[in-house]
Amino acid sequence: MIYGIGRTPSPEELRVQDISVAPNGAGLPVGHGSSAEGAALYQSMCMACHGARGEALGDFPALVGGRGSLRTAKPVLTVGSYWPYATTLWDYIRRAMPYLTPGVLSANDVYALTAFVLQMNGVIEPGIILTEKTLPRVEMPNRDGFVADPRPDIRPR
Repeated sequence: MIYGIGRTPSPEELRVQDISVAPNGAGLPVGHGSSAEGAALYQSMCMACHGARGEALGDFPALVGGRGSLRTAKPVLTVGSYWPYATTLWDYIRRAMPYLTPGVLSANDVYALTAFVLQMNGVIEPGIILTEKTLPRVEMPNRDGFVADPRPDIRPR
């Protein structure tokens, strides 16, 4: 403790804050969600920034489109064109969305929104239920578009 301010967190406080999700799904909580459930949530919580079809509005990024554009002069970096892991999308939604009130979504809400965004990108079929077991198995179009970090001190979980 520096300057006599603060305290050491308890193991339980640390556990609650450890919400990291690895590409292989380690850290995903139990839950489930479908794209149909996600569509309703998207309309009420996401559409104002990302547009009705994930096309982006104003300064907010597009979520859909860009497939095949990565090797062009103007790549379009979206969930469907660029992101290598579906679990990363889940983790990002959980931590950062909705923009003005991050952290308010339940695990089921995050699975549902993830399913909807993946379905809008044609990555999963409508009707697929995502869970902590099925989400890590989703194959993203750009999964092989990245290289592993060769540093010896960086190891995947």
